Amino acid sequence: MEIPFLALLIAAIAGMAMALQGSLNAALGKIIGTLETTFVVHIVGIAVIMSVLYLFRLGKGNLLLLKDAPWYTYLGGVLGVLIIFGVAVSIPRAGVANATTAIIIGQLITALLIDQFGLFGLEKVPFTLWKGLGLACLAAGGYLMFCR
Repeated sequence: MEIPFLALLIAAIAGMAMALQGSLNAALGKIIGTLETTFVVHIVGIAVIMSVLYLFRLGKGNLLLLKDAPWYTYLGGVLGVLIIFGVAVSIPRAGVANATTAIIIGQLITALLIDQFGLFGLEKVPFTLWKGLGLACLAAGGYLMFCR
């Protein structure tokens, strides 16, 4: 399976944005509260995506197909709230690097399970010895990040 460079670049940029977003959310959370920050972040996000969809007319225009989506695909919104809240709570207590390391380890373990079983209609990507070795190295790196 060939992995497109552009897809990895976009993913890396998204990861950078997550670290920035988490830091900004933590800072806002100290001022207005964590649950309030989660609410504000989603309101701002709605304003941005509405602008992209309606003012700039970007997107596929397939919102009417929403009714055809399986029920579990809507859980992404619930998870978004959990993610923003969890990041805003963990960063001030653990630090940006430590919290981000834990986030990445959690993401990778979950991603490996989703790939292995082809969950949510995605293509199965089998777990291999090399992936296991990569996970072990990541865990070792995480351990080193958490050491004081």
